[in-house]
Amino acid sequence: MSEAEAVHKPVNYGAVFWSLLILTICEIITANLHMVAKPIIVVALVFLAIVKASLVALFYMHLKFEKFIIYFIVIFPLFLAVTLTVMVLADKAPKI
Repeated sequence: MSEAEAVHKPVNYGAVFWSLLILTICEIITANLHMVAKPIIVVALVFLAIVKASLVALFYMHLKFEKFIIYFIVIFPLFLAVTLTVMVLADKAPKI
């Protein structure tokens, strides 16, 4: 057994695939809901997209088994993007 195999157990890629498939089906159903307000649908779709992206990054890109610095390298640009988006939206918001 190699050193990498001793550190973590093998990943069940089948379960990750089926999880992604189920989340995709949930996205399609959510996008086709016409009885719910559009902002709620958008928030739900963004949440589902974040969950799917996290699954892909953690398992298929093997970030789950990396050191903490890799998480910082991934999370900091996301934090920066959210911060800049909020700042732009605040600037473009109608004045009261």
